[in-house]
Amino acid sequence: MNPDHGVTQAHGTSPGGTATGTAGRAPTLLLGLSTVLIGLMAGLFFAFDISVMPGLAAGDDRTYVTAMRNFNAAIDGNGLFGAVFLLALLATAAAAFVEHRKGRRGPAVWAGAAAVAYLVVLVITFAVNIPLNNELAGGGDVAKLTDFAVVDKFKGTWVTTNVLRTLLCTAALTALIRALLLHGRATAR
Repeated sequence: MNPDHGVTQAHGTSPGGTATGTAGRAPTLLLGLSTVLIGLMAGLFFAFDISVMPGLAAGDDRTYVTAMRNFNAAIDGNGLFGAVFLLALLATAAAAFVEHRKGRRGPAVWAGAAAVAYLVVLVITFAVNIPLNNELAGGGDVAKLTDFAVVDKFKGTWVTTNVLRTLLCTAALTALIRALLLHGRATAR
């Protein structure tokens, strides 16, 4: 048994020859950050799927429009949401890139797959969900609305694409967990 096992040597490498310090931990930190950020997004979308949208659908259309406008305004005006929403892709893509540069194909492929899945989430959000949010917001004073056709469109399309976003985020989260496991095995050697 090696008495120095796990002890950092003076020249900046561990006994196994891997770099230590911030640069050596960057892939681990990026994968961890990516997993947390994607997990937060998956949880947000899932919460809408199983509670918010069914709860709103059980009420009247006027309440539905008012609540969705308020949710969207709160999300749009929240810098933390915007940071998590975009940083999830950046951190995941960076993790895949760093793993690839370090020659760890397995973690790189799984992190890359997670980045692609989350990129599709962003495309769906910008192509479908945000335009529907804007259409719902632009309908004028809720108290004076008489045509609620936009609500039916919103309920059908927005809810369906949100389920898809949940599934894609869950797939991305699963891929990141796999990347973390493979990264751990590769760096333990």
